[in-house]
Amino acid sequence: MDQDQFIGAVAERCGTSAEQATAVTRATLTTLAERIDGGEARDLADRLPEALRAYAFGPAEAAEPFGLDVFVQRVSERADVDVDAARDGVTAVFDVLRDAVDPAAYAQAVAQLPAEFGDVADQSAPYVRRTA
Repeated sequence: MDQDQFIGAVAERCGTSAEQATAVTRATLTTLAERIDGGEARDLADRLPEALRAYAFGPAEAAEPFGLDVFVQRVSERADVDVDAARDGVTAVFDVLRDAVDPAAYAQAVAQLPAEFGDVADQSAPYVRRTA
């Protein structure tokens, strides 16, 4: 999957423009890289389309502990969208990630997240749009 396909899939699932999907994707990857350990972030980045890899590199080796609400808030601020759009976007990005990378890589990244992230990063459930 290349960057255009990745962004297109996020845009389609969110019902947004490619520009907004790009912003949400970048914000989600950046925030995920902060939330998982550096080694796992690098492993995930290596499996992403080249143009998205830089966003998935964490600033530190240690994961920063924060919950889903903080995650969504950070994405909202970074992408300049409201919290509901950010939650839909985060869900779409995780869903596309699940399709874009091998199952083991996705499972390893998601395993580092608390159970509450299952609302946006379920390993098996199909994408569900949260808002109309």
